[in-house]
Amino acid sequence: MTANMLRRRLDRDEAEITIVDKSTEHAYQPSFYLLPFGYMEPEDQFRDVREVLRNGVEFVHDEVTGVDPEAKTVGLAEDELSYDYLVVGLGHRLAPESTPGMVEGWKETDAVHPFYHFEGAMSMRDALEDFEEGTFVVSVPDTSIKCGGAPLKMTMLAEDYFRRQGIRDDVEVVMTKPSDAIFGVSPYREKLEEIWAERDIEANLEFTVEEIDYENQVIRSAEGDTQEYDLYAPVTPQYGQEALTEHSPLTEGDEENDGEYVTVDEHTLQHDEYEDVFALGDAGNTPNAKTAAAARKQSHVVVDNLTAHMEGRRQTAEYKGYAACPLLTKKGKAMIAEFDYEESISAPVESRMNWIMDINILPSFYWDSWLRGYDPLP
Repeated sequence: MTANMLRRRLDRDEAEITIVDKSTEHAYQPSFYLLPFGYMEPEDQFRDVREVLRNGVEFVHDEVTGVDPEAKTVGLAEDELSYDYLVVGLGHRLAPESTPGMVEGWKETDAVHPFYHFEGAMSMRDALEDFEEGTFVVSVPDTSIKCGGAPLKMTMLAEDYFRRQGIRDDVEVVMTKPSDAIFGVSPYREKLEEIWAERDIEANLEFTVEEIDYENQVIRSAEGDTQEYDLYAPVTPQYGQEALTEHSPLTEGDEENDGEYVTVDEHTLQHDEYEDVFALGDAGNTPNAKTAAAARKQSHVVVDNLTAHMEGRRQTAEYKGYAACPLLTKKGKAMIAEFDYEESISAPVESRMNWIMDINILPSFYWDSWLRGYDPLP
């Protein structure tokens, strides 16, 4: 989206624009918690990156291995690129191996399905067909995660699915989370607590997953507690990309997150030391919820401020922490949580229209408008 908007903004004699990606395939990740229930289909969730880029944006299929902002170079597995200006959008690194037993439980049993991975979402889809009774558990790790609402959506959609299958009385539905609340922002937290109480969904709070005993189907916590499961959908721990955390100084100022993210001004999104570097999305250390809606808003700010910086003008675009999360509560119902650095924005109201927007409308906007750099709502 950022590259395409820059290409629209800048004449070709003003700038050459290059995107580097280790994959040629782009996934619509918000579908991953919907695939297990058949609310979206896998064949619709992938596009070739090169098909959504505007003419005049060069695509380099290679893996970023490091960034040297002093030399203004990006290290690649097969090459090296020089830059005048850099936008970092490497996103989160999923690290299932960081939780003992997660990978083994996923690969060696039919009970563990990390649904932030496409393969995990699809294996869960198969497992649900055979699940008739027992304890269904979703767990949230003690790391920052993209789309903090996804574990809640998975929990509520699963509870609704079991009810629709006629087995709800035979299934216990649990979500574990290391914090003391199922959602951090009011008034959505209170509304969700009300929904969970009505539907007998258990929140096992202040539970930090430390190990998965996949042989005995038990989750052990750092606090010394345990949680049994029969079907388990863990959220994979997530971190900054090693190309930045291990091979670049761009994250060194991120003391709050142990150097995981690129340190930028939370409003301008410009690096706090290297003025020719900007970061957006999950790669930056801005104190907002890491959602696609946030990245979309940040993209406008980066384009405006980067072009101003290139032209020696004052940077006036300001990111105010906007994030949004459609919270799907059951099939056909959802509420929209919208908030920024200062306050909540939308009302905590469930409606069918919110469901239609998330399932039927947003994917089309994502593929056909936003990614291509056409966004009338900055």
